[in-house]
Amino acid sequence: MNFGMRCHDICPKGDIDTVLDTVKSNNIHQIQLAFGKSIAGYDFSAGHYSPGFAHMIADKLKERDMHVAILGCYINPTDPDEQKRKAAVAKFIEHLKYAKIIGADMVGTETGRYNTDFKVVPETYTEKCYQLLLKSMCEIVDAAEKLGVIVGVEAVHDHTLYSPEMMKRFLDDIDSPNVEAILDPVNLIRAEDCQNQEAVIGRALSLYGDRITMMHIKDFRMENGEPKFEHVGDGLFHYEQVLAWAKKEKPYITMLLENSRPDRYHRDVAYLQKIYDEV
Repeated sequence: MNFGMRCHDICPKGDIDTVLDTVKSNNIHQIQLAFGKSIAGYDFSAGHYSPGFAHMIADKLKERDMHVAILGCYINPTDPDEQKRKAAVAKFIEHLKYAKIIGADMVGTETGRYNTDFKVVPETYTEKCYQLLLKSMCEIVDAAEKLGVIVGVEAVHDHTLYSPEMMKRFLDDIDSPNVEAILDPVNLIRAEDCQNQEAVIGRALSLYGDRITMMHIKDFRMENGEPKFEHVGDGLFHYEQVLAWAKKEKPYITMLLENSRPDRYHRDVAYLQKIYDEV
């Protein structure tokens, strides 16, 4: 398996050399890199891109034998404030240009909430919100197709694409080979699904497993009736189902550990690899 971590879980935000040296010192080669969360001293909003700066990043990654599996640009494509939504879309499109030069497999995002402060609100689950997502993503995907870059989209139980069925609908509606799914199985599990998690994950694998090309891996616990993040192997998630699927259908798929730490990473990878070998 190809395992990796999110850069901002490995070390605090800093200058690019310090951050990448820290990643290398932990013997981690596959990363999710979110510029705004990891690299200080540069404005990554729209209008500040240059090929020269992107090539500088590419060279530093190559020097350290490091690959960006996901260039994270986690915007709110359903922000009801039209100016903020447009700015978010422009930022994402600019990240597509970085991705092409630094060799990232995709630019990834979740699908937002219908709230400018990103609060959980009922409007997120409405048709109006879904249509706003389509509007944003059509603009993004048009640019991605022209640039030859992949857009990775991740469903989350309290975001616009809140279920496997909504993700399937979105993939069909957007209808582009430049859009692929990022599967974070824990993010699909609502409180009421805790005891029946295999059914939810099974629906995702059945409905759009062919479009899943990247995975996020973490665990969860229940706290006051709500799922909360937990380290790999320390919570309630059953890994056998997704790892058996990956072994059969997606060998060598990249799995990025979330909410891990450098001092846990290699132990967590060994834990997952053992299950993978046995299923």
